[in-house]
Amino acid sequence: MNLNKIVYGILLQVPRGRVTTYGAIASALGDIRASRAIGQIMNQNPRPVVVPCHRVVHSNGEIGGYSRGVDEKIKLLEREGIAIKNNKIQNFENAIFKKFKTKPILKELREEQKKLARKVKLKDSFEKIETIAGIDVSYSNSEAVGACVVFDYGNKKIIEKIKVKTKVNFPYIPTYLSYREFPVIQKLIKKLKNRPTVLMLDGNGILHPLRIGIASHAGVLLDLPTIGVAKKLLLGEVRDSKIFYNKKLAGYALGLNSKPIYISPGSNISFETTLKLVKEFCRFRIPEPLRQAHILSQISH
Repeated sequence: MNLNKIVYGILLQVPRGRVTTYGAIASALGDIRASRAIGQIMNQNPRPVVVPCHRVVHSNGEIGGYSRGVDEKIKLLEREGIAIKNNKIQNFENAIFKKFKTKPILKELREEQKKLARKVKLKDSFEKIETIAGIDVSYSNSEAVGACVVFDYGNKKIIEKIKVKTKVNFPYIPTYLSYREFPVIQKLIKKLKNRPTVLMLDGNGILHPLRIGIASHAGVLLDLPTIGVAKKLLLGEVRDSKIFYNKKLAGYALGLNSKPIYISPGSNISFETTLKLVKEFCRFRIPEPLRQAHILSQISH
């Protein structure tokens, strides 16, 4: 999904002499939490003025930033009839525009996440583990570099490495990471010669408000056993190395005496196997399949 293009289409609805806010656009998309992401999309606008990102201001009426500088933003707005004093819109309530005609895309994605969450299976879907892979995605501006490293489970040696590079059209929005990264993950899996028995991903599994983090999302759609490994705790309470959310076990915290990692089953794998495999591959803080994938994703072409 090209969310950037959708946002630019919404922005074109703001008429001359009016302004809107990051929050207003995020709300029109269906989730106010996307406000910061709207700012990122504005910064990437390939056609400033034509796509009038200068008409987007802060919710308190302050001008905010602009890729061509604040002075240029003020100049453009004043030419369109907007009164500004001390970098703030005058008569802000009369100037603001919120009546967008658009689908609440993020609300629709939320419903899709709920449907996928019902398909998550927390039991081992395999009899024997042959290979374990790790996938990591790195970003530079609007480009993503995805890397996958596959290990032989028996001898813990690398048997395959691949990379893909692609344009990203979906910004980072908390709890919507799957829609940013899954297209990259899907490309990597299709290119592999050795389809892994288990896949580790940099992100959460069921440790997510809807129990459908990137690892669970990918596990369901790819029909693969998946494990989520996150560096920060998204939600829940840690008690004796276990993470609980809504009074249910949602994952584990490893390395409590230093900088812990937070692991959770994605799909098609049990809690017990998730914990066992991560521990087996943790030579350092990050399990080796993910650590090697991260290193590979940083190497330029």
